[in-house]
Amino acid sequence: MTILWSLVADRIGRRRTVAILSCLMVVGGLLFAFASRFDILLLGAFTGTISATSSEVGAFLTVEQAVLPQTAPAERRTWLFSLYAFAANVAQSLGALFAGVAVALATSAGLSGPDVFRPLFVLYALVGAANLAIFLTLSDRVELVRVEAKRAWIGIDRSRGVVARLAALFAVDAFAGGLVVQSLVAYWFNLRWGFTPEQLGVLFFGVNMLSGLSLLAAGRLAARIGLVNTMVFTHLPSNILLMLVPLMPTGGLAAALFLARMSISQMDVPTRQSYVMAVVAPHERTAAAGLTNVARSAATAFAPTLTGYAFSVAAFGVPFFVAGGLKIAYDLLVYRSFRSMRPPEENSPEQAQ
Repeated sequence: MTILWSLVADRIGRRRTVAILSCLMVVGGLLFAFASRFDILLLGAFTGTISATSSEVGAFLTVEQAVLPQTAPAERRTWLFSLYAFAANVAQSLGALFAGVAVALATSAGLSGPDVFRPLFVLYALVGAANLAIFLTLSDRVELVRVEAKRAWIGIDRSRGVVARLAALFAVDAFAGGLVVQSLVAYWFNLRWGFTPEQLGVLFFGVNMLSGLSLLAAGRLAARIGLVNTMVFTHLPSNILLMLVPLMPTGGLAAALFLARMSISQMDVPTRQSYVMAVVAPHERTAAAGLTNVARSAATAFAPTLTGYAFSVAAFGVPFFVAGGLKIAYDLLVYRSFRSMRPPEENSPEQAQ
């Protein structure tokens, strides 16, 4: 669905695209809320608007990434992406806490099994309806400014090499991240240290809040040292910390180190998104966002199976070591490949001209 919408969004209109996706979000939520047959649930899943990772993925993200750069001057673009990611992070944290409370209330009301979660999907559908109302108010400024350009390689012409390299590198990073997604890390804390669901809820609320605050700092840091430097020099130490987590002698120290790691590990998110939008032409932004997002989500999909196998044979530390090592390799490759390719706002006036 991400590939499909990234190809057609600029043709049918970005505002119309996100409005259609909002309608699909309503449909998906209602199907999950009221259906019990597997084929109908599968149809709800294939609306492409329900994330399996709790993070925003797919066509919404692709269109929004293409829209944001043209709503602010270049020197404010990274700050805008930081604010965008921060808002999403805080909302995700609050949503996780609300979900826990809502499930407890549903259970106390006598619901059991899948019925416990049905009210949450009704709420999900209502959020989709709210999205529709908001997206319909967007102005024509969000649409692509029409330019005459030779279209090649699914919406990308002059930047095809850059996008291909970025997509490949992002896939490596996402595969490594998939080895230690939050659900599996939570399971690891439970297996290794006996953390209860309540303790895990507090831990990951703290994780998301720290990550969110660091996102706000990313824009300021990028303005001082540059986008690529911010991506690499914040990501590298976080990956070293990740590899140290399973070596801690107590659960408390492991949790503290994981919190320290997450306090800087997400600073590459807004800078990465801003960088992609900066180094491609405006008419290539939707396709570039779609391709790099698909590369990340596809690579992420395969990794949790390997972590599950490692846990099943009691190799509890292996996913952390492999993920950290791959991410360090990714950081070094990004720095080597793109340190000399600066976005326009980082060039001198003479270079920009």
